[in-house]
Amino acid sequence: MKLENAQAAMQIILHAGDARLKTAEALTALKSFDIEGAKQHLLDANEDIVAAHQSQTASLQAESNGEEIEYSILFTHAQDTCMTVCSEINIAQQLVDICEAIDERFKKLEK
Repeated sequence: MKLENAQAAMQIILHAGDARLKTAEALTALKSFDIEGAKQHLLDANEDIVAAHQSQTASLQAESNGEEIEYSILFTHAQDTCMTVCSEINIAQQLVDICEAIDERFKKLEK
């Protein structure tokens, strides 16, 4: 594996890992119905996953432009991590939306 391929894979893994941590922080905030805190953590997670996608896209574009990219289990792991974290962010966002709707209903009932 070429050094730049390994570096791209590690950038994907690092950014996706940061996004995963921020998503976990969002879910922790959500446990105490800190909906605004959860939303902020998810915004931060989204920035990291976008950075991971940018690294991945650069590698994919290089290959599509004819650059020979050899198979790498590290890059495969990076793509898998990125995809998994994207799913985690999507599910966390759905949970935030659900909790926000529940919180709104409770507020209406309390009036």
